[in-house]
Amino acid sequence: MKLWFEGDILALLPGIEILADELGIQLEEDGMPVRVESSSEGIEVGCEDGQGYIRYEHIHQFFRGLGLLVQHARKSAVFHITEQQQFDLVGPMFDLSRNAVLTTESFKDMLNKMALMGLNTVMLYMEDTYEIEGEPYFGYMRGRYSQQELREIDDYAAQFGIEAFPSIQTLAHLEEFLKWEPVSHYKDTKGALLVGEDRTLSLVERMIESASAPFRSRKIHIGMDEAEELGRGKYLDRNGYSSRFDIMTSHLEKVLDIVRGRGLEPMMWSDMFLKLASGNGSEYYDAETSIPEEMQRRIPKDVDMVYWDYVHTEAEEYEQLVAKHRPLGSKLAFAGAVWIFNTFGVNYGLSLKASDTALQVCKREGINEVYATMWGDDGNEGNPFAALLGLQLYAEHAYSPERPEWGHLAERVKFCTGIEADSYLLMKDLDETPGAEPDNRVQSNPSKFLLYQDVLLGLFDHQIEGLELTAHYEALERTLAERRATDPAAAQMLEVPEKLCAVLKRKSLIGIELKRAYDAGDKAALVLIAERELPEIARAVKELRAAHRTAWHHMFKPFGWEVLDIRYGGLVNRLDSAALRLLDYAEGRIARIEELEQERLPYSSANRFNNRGAGWCSYYYRMATPNVFFHVLNPF
Repeated sequence: MKLWFEGDILALLPGIEILADELGIQLEEDGMPVRVESSSEGIEVGCEDGQGYIRYEHIHQFFRGLGLLVQHARKSAVFHITEQQQFDLVGPMFDLSRNAVLTTESFKDMLNKMALMGLNTVMLYMEDTYEIEGEPYFGYMRGRYSQQELREIDDYAAQFGIEAFPSIQTLAHLEEFLKWEPVSHYKDTKGALLVGEDRTLSLVERMIESASAPFRSRKIHIGMDEAEELGRGKYLDRNGYSSRFDIMTSHLEKVLDIVRGRGLEPMMWSDMFLKLASGNGSEYYDAETSIPEEMQRRIPKDVDMVYWDYVHTEAEEYEQLVAKHRPLGSKLAFAGAVWIFNTFGVNYGLSLKASDTALQVCKREGINEVYATMWGDDGNEGNPFAALLGLQLYAEHAYSPERPEWGHLAERVKFCTGIEADSYLLMKDLDETPGAEPDNRVQSNPSKFLLYQDVLLGLFDHQIEGLELTAHYEALERTLAERRATDPAAAQMLEVPEKLCAVLKRKSLIGIELKRAYDAGDKAALVLIAERELPEIARAVKELRAAHRTAWHHMFKPFGWEVLDIRYGGLVNRLDSAALRLLDYAEGRIARIEELEQERLPYSSANRFNNRGAGWCSYYYRMATPNVFFHVLNPF
């Protein structure tokens, strides 16, 4: 398709040229003329009498309009589309702190797709993955961004009218920095800063300066979430007991003084205030929580509160929790999630339903700033590009007062990303297995725990016994292979899931087979498993690792891959040891296999026996072994 733009497009031209290849358009004088005009009426896009037009109010709206023009001009010679933006700011939050740090090129690729969707903000969650002058251990060997890299990302985003800004931590969630002995003077507990100290405040000042300097935006997220351990380590030793609320508000005021002095606009997670107001001091979603008047009075009002909620699916639940935030007195933003965390897949069953409901409530409640978080908890096996269907849902909600219909959403994500909506949805089936709740509402993640659990120890075997997991993963492997052939744009995204299914179709139930054969005294079956099944699983694991390694280095900086290399290596070695143990027993060199003598117990209280899904585990080291994987002698 050839297009020729007319009007004041000088500021838009760099972005148009970048997206031309993705859109399959050429900028030629003999192309269809497209009149570009500013407007105060949102977005208007159309075509009639062989001429197109795009009217827009903000730069990011032009690029959404450009996509709409090309998308509809391929189907019709005459059309007219109008849209009104429902949220002032809408976009993703990328977790760049849990080992997977997007390269600048991958970030640009993501921004291209965001531009076509019409998203206009991106939050960079960086606990310690940015440089601070004079703090060499801050982000050491963690793939931290340089100031130049952050400026490059900001410059690129600005071409599309996308506001990039940093999300940092100024209180807790700093384990990866505070673990270093040379900086122990900053540490209260394992992850919390030692507040009330001049040098700690100096560090926070340099954090804020370093994180904000590369960005045009004056917005900054200062964190402050999940600081339950605050004041319970060195602070307690030095100062005696103080309430967490007193410690937190005192520290928050000092942080805000720094932020105000730089003309920045702060926001923070809201959970600690609601937790401190709850009866037990730790429950964020407690239906009975109310904010006491004294707390309302002392909470600063010039910091925006971000209400995060990734799990609720009923409008009433969101409405109640929004109402509980109102007494905080600050402007309220909302952060939902596209669930790529603690899984190889994407929990689209929960993500789409929860986000769809939450965004409708946000519109009714007048919340005009919404974010889609994509956390990378516990090593980040997930793929942020697999979450683009979720981001598309946010985008379509942002330009319609009503909930978008599935057909419209599917058509838009195919246009904006090149990948079929149904291809994205296959990612949910890695975890939405037999035994899972409908739409995986309780976040079962068998794709991860079945891969990493030890075949001799079988920690999750009791929970999955009787489930047809072999058949599930065998069928899903075939479906993924077929989809990679029919949807070439999805081939790269689906390769790791396909290889994972090749492992899980063999490995998911092998521990149960081992235990059954051992209990029956069937040594022939044990030999067969040792000589054929376990080596086949190991071969499939090596193929998975190779595909995963390629995908990682395509998207992320190399730092952090070593963690997954170690996990895969441990898995292969344990398969080898298991085979040796089986043969030693079958051939009479040992009298019994103690691991297989042990009774299999439910892993947790969340299991299929009480209708809470197939199982969930947040930590690799708890999937791999019940024994001491690491031990922190003194967490403070």
